[in-house]
Amino acid sequence: MMNNLCVLPVVIPMAAGVLLILTHARPVVSRAIAISANILSLGVALALVETVRADGIQLLAFGNWPAPFGIVFTVDMLSALMVAVTMVVSTATLLFASVSLDDRLEKNFFYPLFQFLLMGVNGAFLTGDLFNLFVWFEVLLVSSYGLMALGSQGYQLQETFKYLVVNALSSALFLIGIALVYGATGTLNMADLVFKFPALAESGMAGVIAVIFLVVFGIKGALFPLYVWLPRAYYGPPTVISGLFGGLLTKVGVYALFRTVTLFFAPSSSFVLPLLSFVAGATMLLGVLGALSQWDFKRILSYHIVSQIGYMIMGLAIYTPLALAGGIFYIIHHILVKTSLFLVAGAVEKRYGTTNLRALGGAADGSPLLATLFMFAGLALAGAPPLSGFVAKFMLLRSGLEAANHVIVAISIVVSFLTLYSMMKIYRYAFWREEAETAIVVPGEPVRTFAIASLVTLSLVLGLGGALLLPYVEIAAAQLLDPAAWGTAVLEARVR
Repeated sequence: MMNNLCVLPVVIPMAAGVLLILTHARPVVSRAIAISANILSLGVALALVETVRADGIQLLAFGNWPAPFGIVFTVDMLSALMVAVTMVVSTATLLFASVSLDDRLEKNFFYPLFQFLLMGVNGAFLTGDLFNLFVWFEVLLVSSYGLMALGSQGYQLQETFKYLVVNALSSALFLIGIALVYGATGTLNMADLVFKFPALAESGMAGVIAVIFLVVFGIKGALFPLYVWLPRAYYGPPTVISGLFGGLLTKVGVYALFRTVTLFFAPSSSFVLPLLSFVAGATMLLGVLGALSQWDFKRILSYHIVSQIGYMIMGLAIYTPLALAGGIFYIIHHILVKTSLFLVAGAVEKRYGTTNLRALGGAADGSPLLATLFMFAGLALAGAPPLSGFVAKFMLLRSGLEAANHVIVAISIVVSFLTLYSMMKIYRYAFWREEAETAIVVPGEPVRTFAIASLVTLSLVLGLGGALLLPYVEIAAAQLLDPAAWGTAVLEARVR
């Protein structure tokens, strides 16, 4: 069905970003514009979710050129959910940033870069074309370079340069993969490729292309062994930016894996799912071991980004309706919880001037609500019942047992306990023990606490009321497992 709502999650932040360039020297005005644009985009995203639930896959063909001849936005349940959770966490992050960043950083184009980043992220979720997926990746990456370097500290610039180089190499490899796909099939439209890609299996080209794309999205999603760039890069920028990056950016790479593996690679290359199963287990285990070795709040959380991505890929690798639904549930849960944990780290840093656990202590006495929010978010990350992480992990563990994939189930259980241990380590040193640093009262703490509480509350709702989200993730999983129906719906959509 044709629907102009499909383009609004891209148009709204694009228009806001352009306007914010003109008002960048006036932080008060910029905050109002940015937050208003986010709230409007959030409303559109929620409307898209309900439209897809009620009417099925939505499509917008630009210039009235139908697929596969023109550029299209295709919105199924997975892409609609990803846009919706993006707007939720980015709105909370904006609220936090509006009372946390100093005027100098705000005036250095923080708000326009933020909106252009959202434009790229939403475009990546909505596009139905491989080349335009590359384009939207580049839009969000260019914006992320500016945000990562915001503040121009020496360590920041050093890690931003490494981040730029790694992503430039992955983008070049992405273009090579796109060229091979086009040369072999004559199309880059994802719906068209659903029917043309299987023919490449006999020549072995399907396997070559699959490996290239797995490497590309493995770098962007921070999978083993391609994750080494992430922990240092995400430690550098202001914590509010680390929170948005940690919760959101790597999930664009994970989304691309879910999309391309289910549409093209799993049906045509038998090695893809076993390889992903191994990668998922290694990503979980090595990520959590890296977290255990750290003594900085932000560094621990950065390594846990890597570890938790392994659970998402576990769902993709098992490749059953329950596993894919669990993987999608886990993505949504992790975006909410990881962003909230980074924002807690930012609030602690505001009060104590550091995120080094050895220099912290007594935060629970100075801010008991903040300590409580961290406790719930940390337990959710570890998968403690009845929080959102427990629901997602239960779905994944059950699907793994049903598929007789006992190794990855065992690894995921061990990693959950190690995750709990590292969350207890943070709580013990930052919140529980006697005060080691003198806290200062910083303006804006109620707004920061509200931003964190909104995300933690959503995690609690998804845990205690998991049935609210389950029908949506089940629809998303069913659509992913039926690529022929997805492709036919897009190719046969009428252009008005």
